[in-house]
Amino acid sequence: MRPALFLDRDGVINLDHGYVHRAEQVDFVPGIFDLGRAAVARGMPLVVVTNQAGIGRGLYTEADFHRLMDWMRGIFAAAGAPILAVEFCPDHPQHGLGGYRRENPRRKPGPGMILDAAAAHGLDLAGSVLVGDRATDAEAARRAGIGAPVLVTEDPAEAALAPPGTRVLPSVAMAAAWLATWSPSSTPASPKA
Repeated sequence: MRPALFLDRDGVINLDHGYVHRAEQVDFVPGIFDLGRAAVARGMPLVVVTNQAGIGRGLYTEADFHRLMDWMRGIFAAAGAPILAVEFCPDHPQHGLGGYRRENPRRKPGPGMILDAAAAHGLDLAGSVLVGDRATDAEAARRAGIGAPVLVTEDPAEAALAPPGTRVLPSVAMAAAWLATWSPSSTPASPKA
């Protein structure tokens, strides 16, 4: 079993312009490729875990999502940070249409996407890191047993919602610098910073 770097997508990989689903809408977050390469250097594969309620709301299709993620995977591979897996949840309990309107344990803050990826790829969650931009990302990490949840935000209100033990950093670039020197044994002593 090996640890992994779990990444939220919108707000961590690409700027969150709202329901991004085409390549021309993508602006990559500064530092994301450095973060990916830091994980690869540590032997940690990259796994994307992303809520995609825009599908459930009828704003774009699952095919649109897969087309964009295939393109992103190519960019990451070329940058030296290949993505091992992409997990997504299209459902929304209030705003989903048809079969997409439902509770789903895969939807963050539920841990389902993380647990499914760990089972499929033999990942050590206790030694893993998750980087997200919402407290719900950190909560999903906590529920899944990820050893090092990281929240990238400059919003004190969002940081205050993160579960205990979450490392709060101001940017993805700072998360990349942190990961390059991180030791799993230091995680319990790394509360909100």
